[in-house]
Amino acid sequence: MIAMLDSVPVMASGELASFGNDPWWLLLFKAVMIFVVLVLLTLFNIWWERRVVARMQHRIGPNVHGPFGLLQSLADGVKLALKEDLIPKAADKVVFILAPVLAVIPAFITFSVIPFGPEVHMFGERTPLQLTDMPVAVLFVMAIASIGIYGIVLGGWSSGSTYSLLGGLRSSAQMISYEVAMGLALVAVFLYAGSMSTSEIVDAQASTRNIDVLGLDVPVPGWFAIILLPSFVIYVIAMVGETNRAPFDLPEAEGELVGGFHTEYSSLKFALFFLAEYINMATVSALATTLFLGGWRAPWPISAIWEGSNEGYWPLIWFFAKMMMFIFMFIWLRGSLPRLRYDQFMAFGWKRLIPIALLWIVAVATLRAITLEGGIERGQLLIIGAVFLVVFLVVMLLPESKKADDAETEEPPAGGFPVPPMPTQGAVRGAAAPLVFHEED
Repeated sequence: MIAMLDSVPVMASGELASFGNDPWWLLLFKAVMIFVVLVLLTLFNIWWERRVVARMQHRIGPNVHGPFGLLQSLADGVKLALKEDLIPKAADKVVFILAPVLAVIPAFITFSVIPFGPEVHMFGERTPLQLTDMPVAVLFVMAIASIGIYGIVLGGWSSGSTYSLLGGLRSSAQMISYEVAMGLALVAVFLYAGSMSTSEIVDAQASTRNIDVLGLDVPVPGWFAIILLPSFVIYVIAMVGETNRAPFDLPEAEGELVGGFHTEYSSLKFALFFLAEYINMATVSALATTLFLGGWRAPWPISAIWEGSNEGYWPLIWFFAKMMMFIFMFIWLRGSLPRLRYDQFMAFGWKRLIPIALLWIVAVATLRAITLEGGIERGQLLIIGAVFLVVFLVVMLLPESKKADDAETEEPPAGGFPVPPMPTQGAVRGAAAPLVFHEED
């Protein structure tokens, strides 16, 4: 992996010049198509998640409405639209109504810079299968996605409910924390691709590289998921935490917070939060496909055999196949892993993911600077890469040291149960009073 960092990708010139030349009606058409595709994809993903989890749990799943139950998601949408729309008496009505809108609109906007394919002929015009692009497109996605956090925290605050408020605070803290790790994971991609434009990052992964394995030249795709494997692993973990999906759906912990930030929501406003969650799943999956799996380009065996695999509208198949693979991973995790404890989850993000991401950025930047100056050989790169891999595994697998006060925690006596101390039992004002144990009658 590290040995492949010594090759400099050849960037296509004038990629950004392809954007900004479309007539207004073509831009409007592409924007409407993105909206329609995302809505239909959400309906399909809800059905697919129910079917996959039902198969994992040996259940039938939706199978009544439409063929194979495909219209079950549409029936649920109609049911939500016809339900009574309630607004709590203690709620801030203006913010309560605007919060779902703030959550769902950024989810749609982020797809405006995602490349779905190359330039094609559409209604007599030559246009890329992408709404627009910019030199800082990935930063644009991160910035717009951050606005959705306001919708969540404001939805919890404006509900006038303690459960909703705690769910909103948990969600905002979780999303902000894992957004840091996600952003750091992308820095290595920027360093290696030499650009923050989504279309240029896809082009940087176009070439197939040959690596020496036991004297044989083995062709390997230039995907950053292979070249920058630690960044890919960190991003995949962070994107699950960013979207509040199981096993990281702690803001919706039913046993503690009833339903999280959207406890008081019903009807279409709840449906908007639901829609935003599934579109955010598609957003982070599409971004992972673009930045790490070559985007819309066909996988290596297909691209080597079929020359026209990356031309016309065929790349749409490769792009959505890769994106659905990530969405299947979301569903697989939900059906397999239990919910984590909140403090352990946050400690993992701040004490493990972020330090490892910072260490990996320093390693990539150092190796890129050395190799571009020609001051290091491939064998030395392999040694450095092996050392870094060992350090990475040690940091990931090393258990955290237990606090000293954990060993001194008083255990309840046999037949007793812990109860909160009385206010007069605190010896020092502001000091934590010990638990008092009473014998059962």
